Amino acid sequence: MWKLNILSPELNTLLAYRDAIKLLLCYAADTLHKNVDKLNVEEIDELLVLAFLDHLEDDRGCSPRTRNARLAAIRVFFAFIAREEPILLLQCQRIRTIPLKRTQLKTVDYLEEPEMQALLDMVDINSRTGVRDKALLLLLYNTGGSSPKFAVNSLRSLTFLACQGNRIATLLSRCLGFCPLLKFIHIEVFSFLPDIVLFG
Repeated sequence: MWKLNILSPELNTLLAYRDAIKLLLCYAADTLHKNVDKLNVEEIDELLVLAFLDHLEDDRGCSPRTRNARLAAIRVFFAFIAREEPILLLQCQRIRTIPLKRTQLKTVDYLEEPEMQALLDMVDINSRTGVRDKALLLLLYNTGGSSPKFAVNSLRSLTFLACQGNRIATLLSRCLGFCPLLKFIHIEVFSFLPDIVLFG
């Protein structure tokens, strides 16, 4: 048996999957006029699952996002069944290919200062890419994402940027304050081979 922290995302996912399967089985039992313990897996086919998903939205008032979450759980359930009972593979494949419904992604218009600071604090500057990641986040934050594109693919092109003179250095200094990107350039240029891919 899995030992999961009560606050862990794994437990939340497990509980959400449990609820989805419970709802599906109850719906199947009601639709087929059977007790849950009398259901056969073969009876829960693609059409019944589609009807269940419509039931979630039409009768239970679930959003498309919730519908998709329930479908994700059902897909996992039938992937398990396919492994345990290969004779049901075709049925499981049909259910697992039921498409997710398109949903409108919620746009994050901006971050408050504490939220941005929390994002920056998550970067481990002692890691291999920490200085780079923090430099890029600061660059995007302080310029509003409207600075010239720093599409750098290798240390050779990065070295070229570093050698452009005071204009680049001045821009970076204004954008970043203490200029961690220049620190990153120094670390990368003198520590690694010219053709190591940095961004991509």
